[in-house]
Amino acid sequence: MKTMTRIGLDIAKQVLQVHGVDEHGVVRIRKTLARAQVLEFFAQLPPCTVGMEACAGAHYWGRELTWLGHTVKLMAAQFVTPYRKRGKNDANDAEAICEAVGRPNMPFVAIKTEEQQAVLMVHRARSLVVANRTAQVNQIRGLLGEFGLTVPQGVASLRTHLPRLLEDAENGLPMLAHEVLAGLLTQLHTLDQDIAQYDAKIRALAQASEPARRLMQVAAIGPQTATALVASMGDPHVFQSGRNYAASLGLIPRQHSSGGKNRLGAITKQRDRYLRTLLVHGARAYLRVVDKKTDAKSVWARQLKERRHVNVAAVALAAKHARIAWAMLARGTEYRTESAPEAAA
Repeated sequence: MKTMTRIGLDIAKQVLQVHGVDEHGVVRIRKTLARAQVLEFFAQLPPCTVGMEACAGAHYWGRELTWLGHTVKLMAAQFVTPYRKRGKNDANDAEAICEAVGRPNMPFVAIKTEEQQAVLMVHRARSLVVANRTAQVNQIRGLLGEFGLTVPQGVASLRTHLPRLLEDAENGLPMLAHEVLAGLLTQLHTLDQDIAQYDAKIRALAQASEPARRLMQVAAIGPQTATALVASMGDPHVFQSGRNYAASLGLIPRQHSSGGKNRLGAITKQRDRYLRTLLVHGARAYLRVVDKKTDAKSVWARQLKERRHVNVAAVALAAKHARIAWAMLARGTEYRTESAPEAAA
């Protein structure tokens, strides 16, 4: 087997493409492997650096190849694209991955453990059920509108008004429509129960996780956000700083600067939308009660809220919470509340 120092592995469901180079950058192998052949192929290679895009299945292959002694590095697909020289196909993608993984300043993604992926699976399943419930609520409201019946927006409003409409014999609903809506209401209650079960499971996971319990010391970070942060971040030392981690969540302004003039726009909204949403919603809830708090962070948030739009303040506070979370996980520390400095007389 030819000696290779760097390999680009383009993964898919059934076939995987390999592109390997030696220490001089000379191509030593271009090969397509069936899924069942991958581990056998890499087991015969001496330890080398293997690059992959951070997509579905990447963490599984990363764990398996690491166990075989290789150094596995995952990269966001958007950082690999500039290295693709020609049209998009498996061979060109593997070559681009091989080139990108050798760049010294390339940001890499931490390989998640099976436990971390299982926790994120709970979050994704809950999000799916919530989306299905929202779709069902909208469908019910649309069906009622066909008969001239309106219900205020929101799940809670539908839970209250729909049973009353079904009990009202004078609203003009045909018997068949009545039966359909009664069935949809039963399904809605089932979805509510499923969400409650996932919430209970997430609370139990948070209590069982020491890092999550520490993160919940931060106001506006509850069990859902804490478990998602711990599972999503993986190894916090992959990020150079808290600001670097906040940037990875898309919570910093987009830059379009030139000629020494700084132009900052809206936030980049890169990568993990789910985690960014949790942090922003937590910050919004915190801003509602910030006037009652006197610690340094609350004073800063209150002053920011007074001079900027509440949405800007919420995103800035979410970014601060992301930086705090990174510092606590990277250093293994507790949350320390700082008192606000007293105003000069």
